[in-house]
Amino acid sequence: KPVAIYPDPARTNGALVMCEVMMPDGVTPHASNARATILDDEDAWFGFEQEYFFYQNGRPLGFPEQGYPAPQGPYYTGVGYSNVGDVAREIVEEHLDLCLAAGINHEGINAEVAKGQWEFQIFGKGSKKAADQIWMARYLLQRLTEKYGIDIEYHCKPLGDTDWNG
Repeated sequence: KPVAIYPDPARTNGALVMCEVMMPDGVTPHASNARATILDDEDAWFGFEQEYFFYQNGRPLGFPEQGYPAPQGPYYTGVGYSNVGDVAREIVEEHLDLCLAAGINHEGINAEVAKGQWEFQIFGKGSKKAADQIWMARYLLQRLTEKYGIDIEYHCKPLGDTDWNG
């Protein structure tokens, strides 16, 4: 069942449609449909900080082939090639532009504490609208990184309890 539609900024005359999974009767939500269980308060404000890692060839982007990069410090809100690399900011800013063009309330970006780790912020008014926007923003990010040969890891500590996690 369609519940939200966004213009697809990467395709001419395209649309992105968020759907709920329903049973064949078209009325009963499927057991996997967690969205249908959300109490929708259209006046509630939500702010999401979505942290993630860029991964390439099984390792966080910018990590050496063996071992780890220098300890945390210069990466958080970092600038410059040695801190953020040559492609991460390009992806992050392109994602920002895609979200804004799709009508998603994308409020900000920043490099996080580990090399290859970033964050974006989504604001939404209304429980379901806010949830739809964070899901659509995640989808746009993952679709975007396909052309760069990069995967997204949403686990907050993909490297275990080490210094290189947010």
